[in-house]
Amino acid sequence: MRRLCLALAATSLVAAPAAAHHSPAQFNQNAQLTLQGKVTRLDWTNPHVYIYIETRGANGEAAQWMIETDPTPILMRSGWRRDSVRVGATVTVRAHPDRDTRRNHALLISLSPGNGVVLVPRAPVAPAAVRATGMAGVWNSLRGFAQRRVGPVKPTAKGLAAMNASRVEPVASCIPLASPGLVTLPYLNDIGIRDDRIVIRSEFFNVDRTVYTDGRGHPGDGMRTRQGHSIGRWEGDVLVVDTTLFADHPSAYTLGPAYGLPSGPQKHVVERYRLSDDRTRLLIDFVVEDPEFLAEPFTANVEWDYAPEQRLLRFGCEPEQARRFTFQ
Repeated sequence: MRRLCLALAATSLVAAPAAAHHSPAQFNQNAQLTLQGKVTRLDWTNPHVYIYIETRGANGEAAQWMIETDPTPILMRSGWRRDSVRVGATVTVRAHPDRDTRRNHALLISLSPGNGVVLVPRAPVAPAAVRATGMAGVWNSLRGFAQRRVGPVKPTAKGLAAMNASRVEPVASCIPLASPGLVTLPYLNDIGIRDDRIVIRSEFFNVDRTVYTDGRGHPGDGMRTRQGHSIGRWEGDVLVVDTTLFADHPSAYTLGPAYGLPSGPQKHVVERYRLSDDRTRLLIDFVVEDPEFLAEPFTANVEWDYAPEQRLLRFGCEPEQARRFTFQ
């Protein structure tokens, strides 16, 4: 059954651009397969939910499939509940297969548990019923993640060698991403504005960023951290965030052509945040410099949708669960 589905659905094997927070090259996103079978196990966990189904081939032989999908916060906002998929139920799954055809492993496109219901991992984001009065509040980057734009990325020889070599997968190693990759992930973010600082809280791995707005500069001998040291200033209605003092990162980006590129101690990111004219979106532009790994700076931008009715469903990293997609 598996070979037949792949033969009918497979097209090109060209690697797709980044579409998740780990490498999509693991899956052939130009191919689809359809599986029907019984659910034998459901792992409702983060940073990925896994659904196991048993299928039967034309000769009656059984095959166990592991279907990977998004974390619980994204699924819940797309209409899922923990009991949407029950062990023992017969389901129909559409998915992108793993490029390693020895593995019965696939990335979920949709799942039908019957009764005409079709569940998808990332349902479209409904526009907010109210307009933002400022940048404070909850923002959803799911739609923006799919529409983010990245300028040309020109790595140095050292950067290119690192991208082509075996590398650490940050999520599999419970390493949180930093700006700009963190800001483009498809999660909720909460912005709190105080007198002397702005705090940006992400659902992903419970990351909090502090942006100091009291006029201080970057410390000359400050400690390097994954999120770096951020200072902000207002240029009219635009918030400019300048971040340095990043710790080394083995695979710093989830941004298409920059995927897998490390970052070093010279990394410098400038972000500009402004409200859209209709005050329903936050428009974010980046400029990224890192002379050790980038031959020249690159730019990127993303949009967040105002989501005051939603609340963050934060999660940390479970090492055993996080490593599962790499089959370690």
